Formats: sequence, C-alpha cells, structure tokens
Amino acid sequence: MVSDAKARMIEGAARLLAEKGLQETSFSEVVALTGAPRGSIYHHFPDGKASLVAQALELQGAKSNALIESARGKPAVDVASTFIGGWRSLLIVSQFRIGCSAVAVTVAADSDDLLQRAGDVFRGWAELLAELLTLGGVDPAAAPAAATLLIAGSEGGVILSRAQASIEPFDSVAEQLLGHVRALSEGTAT
Repeated sequence: MVSDAKARMIEGAARLLAEKGLQETSFSEVVALTGAPRGSIYHHFPDGKASLVAQALELQGAKSNALIESARGKPAVDVASTFIGGWRSLLIVSQFRIGCSAVAVTVAADSDDLLQRAGDVFRGWAELLAELLTLGGVDPAAAPAAATLLIAGSEGGVILSRAQASIEPFDSVAEQLLGHVRALSEGTAT
C-alpha cells in the first residue's frame, strides 16, 4: 500500500512532467507542489529522481488505461472519441499548459530505463486501444495501426495546441482521426 505522502509525490511528479518536462521535475519542485516533507521524498525514493519518474509514468499509464477501458464494448468510433476526448479535456482544463508525461520523458531522458518505461506506456495504450477497436468493429489486421495512429495523432495535436495555446490544431487532428476510425469500422477506409 502506498502512503498518502508518497502517492501525492508521484501524482505531483506526473503533473510536473506533463507541464514542465523531465528536466524541471526535481525533488524540490515536487516538494513545493505537493507540500510533502522534504525528508520524506528521500525516504520514499532512495534511488533518486529516476525512481520517482518511473512511478509517475506508471501512474500516467494506468490513468490513461482506465480512461480507455471505460470505452470497452462501445463502437470503435466511441473508443477513439474517448481516448481523444481525454486529451482534449486536459488541454482545456489546463489552459494548454499540460501535455503528456510519457512524451516529456521520451524527448529528454538520458536513461535507457526511463525510455523503456515511456515506451511501455505507449505500448500499453496501443495494445488496449487495438483490442477495443477490434471489439468495436475494426478489422483485427487494421486495429494495431489505427491504435498507433490515434496515439501519434493525439500526441501531435496536444503539442501543436500547447504551442499555439489554441484547441484548433487538436480539433483538426481529432476530426481526421475519428474519420479514419469511422471508415475502418465501416469498411470504407483506403
């Protein structure tokens, strides 16, 4: 069982990764954000920042998996819409300040272990999305590529919207992604 203080620190690190990136996610920043006692961060993460970041990535992956899982049994377009909608909501609520912690780690990690963990997050999303897209009517042969496209497109849309402080780039990408999934589920994709 994770203590409340440790859980707050992991949650805080995930937020800092998504908002400020890997380099700015320091123990000091986590303590300042969460109000956790400074000594407790060293107690809970004796292996240092990499351990905290790894657990923050696990949390991000689990939260997104839960969101994706909430669309189980729905048509493929609803599965895609649920995934895309989660990112859209995050952009709006954060006023374009928060993106994806796994992307933050991917672009800045100097550790093979952290890169692998970020890759595991993306693989987990892709596998679950492919499974649910298939259950929702997409041909099983096309579902893995569609899942990868959903992730890559959504992440790109998040980056563009953050850079432009506008939801328009994300919505443009989302419209294309949903159209593609709709065509796949109707068997009309080329």
